[in-house]
Amino acid sequence: MIRKIAFTIFVLLAASGAMAQHSKLQKSGTATQLSVNNQPFLVLGGELGNSSASCTADIESIFPRLAKMSLNTVLVPIYWDLTEPTEGGFDFTLTQKILDQAYENNLKVVFLWFGAWKNSMSCYAPLWFKNDYNKYPRAYTKEGKPLEIASAFSENVFEADNNAFSQWMNYVAQADKDKGTVIMIQIENEIGMLEDARDYSKEANAAFNAPIPSRLMNYLQKNKKKLHPSLLKKWETNGYKKEGTWQEVFGDDLYTDEIFMAWQYANYVERLAQTARRTYDVPLFVNAAMNSRNRQPGEYPSAGPLAHLIDIWQCGAPTIDFLSPDIYDTGFSDWCAKYDLPNNPLFIPETRLCENNGARAFYVFGEHDAIGISPFSIEDGSESPESSLVMGYNRLKELAPIISAQQGKGTMNGVLFDEQAKERVINKDNMLITARHYFTLPWDARATDGSTWPEGGGIIIELGPYEYIVAGNGIVVEFATKEEANMSQRKQLGEDGFAETGLNSTPTIASTNNWQGVPRVGIGTVDEVNIASDGNLKYIRRLNGDQTHQGRHVRIPVGQYSILHVKLYEYK
Repeated sequence: MIRKIAFTIFVLLAASGAMAQHSKLQKSGTATQLSVNNQPFLVLGGELGNSSASCTADIESIFPRLAKMSLNTVLVPIYWDLTEPTEGGFDFTLTQKILDQAYENNLKVVFLWFGAWKNSMSCYAPLWFKNDYNKYPRAYTKEGKPLEIASAFSENVFEADNNAFSQWMNYVAQADKDKGTVIMIQIENEIGMLEDARDYSKEANAAFNAPIPSRLMNYLQKNKKKLHPSLLKKWETNGYKKEGTWQEVFGDDLYTDEIFMAWQYANYVERLAQTARRTYDVPLFVNAAMNSRNRQPGEYPSAGPLAHLIDIWQCGAPTIDFLSPDIYDTGFSDWCAKYDLPNNPLFIPETRLCENNGARAFYVFGEHDAIGISPFSIEDGSESPESSLVMGYNRLKELAPIISAQQGKGTMNGVLFDEQAKERVINKDNMLITARHYFTLPWDARATDGSTWPEGGGIIIELGPYEYIVAGNGIVVEFATKEEANMSQRKQLGEDGFAETGLNSTPTIASTNNWQGVPRVGIGTVDEVNIASDGNLKYIRRLNGDQTHQGRHVRIPVGQYSILHVKLYEYK
């Protein structure tokens, strides 16, 4: 039955829902964690395709499959056009069906508000809104062309968007207050201008030619030493002016247009965020389409919550908890690093659905203390127990208590390899940890037979002196003291550990006398383990001999996801 609920009823219900907080952000050392029901929670997520939650039958069909894929969270769009199909007439059937199915399948929900903008465009605004373009005006290009993008400078646009968002938030607050299924909310989706870097409507031009707001100028001066390098450079180039128009302070180029537009979008989103926080206090975030492939502002969604605009967004939208990247291009680890900042925890709400998702999940939790990761169009993935994502998520569910306990302590690293980036050396106190792609082992035929190297990724956790967890897929890990690493010369060995050839070989050790008194570490034991819900290790089997190259390394083959408990020992 279609639910049409009057605004006056929702106002009364909102008060009871506002106090129910099942999720929040909390600090743990240097990390920011998501806490659900007062326990750290790693989002092992998946985002539905854009149209996959637009009918109840699809929702009923998809959600049981997601549970089989070992997700613990699903990211689901909420469509303004279907929530308010007629002006003032609200339908929350889809929202309720999502909540019901998520609860039945033991899934948490992150809702995505597809309101005034989705991927820059206003395609999810209702038809009654689109038709009345005089009341709800569009953004314009520099040439005067109207765009299918609602103007962020229109109060009427904001009031319509915010009214629908408020009604929906009130419904969620009441429907979810006892169960706590909803753990975060994303406001709008990949907000930003296309075709031009900013809106050229009459209202936008007036704001652009006006002085920079004092609130932003005060922020810039107060945080001068902490500003993003690109923003600081633009300000510096123009003399660190303390007042003036946008062009006077930042110069006359596309990036000034983008800064100006980001300020407007951030202030718009801030008002929606305040509505959400008053109604149902869960963490709030915004997501960004990446400024990749040498594109200029307007060629990518200009002014979105991009890393180089973080200061503008944090000043303009302080109620938003963090900015998130949608990663589809190459250079996954580089994009992660741009968003893992002291004032911005890493959460990846969208990334391309692929065979590498499992390895990448291990990497982001180990290297970046991430809140979570979520491949896009997850319903198109495999629910087979042998699929990479399912195996990876299953192992990460086991590891979650240990990862959560170690976040923010500097005891974890993530590794991610492909055919170009094959090796990483990690310097930890007096230990050098060398990790490589599994295909670097010379006896694996797939390394040289033309096979595509799938990404190998994992997490290395230091539990204590000479005790580690190594987990993931397609990696090889060696341990050495700094002293021995400086003195050894690597020599290629066969699978049996013997030299590949004796001709013209060079000694592994430059001089026997150099080793006098130098400590070495050896691999004491390597045990494959399961991890109980309380974090205790449960022995499966001992790996030794050929499985550790006679004690030379720890490895997890490509296509397997394992958790290994490694104990080292020292000898001279």
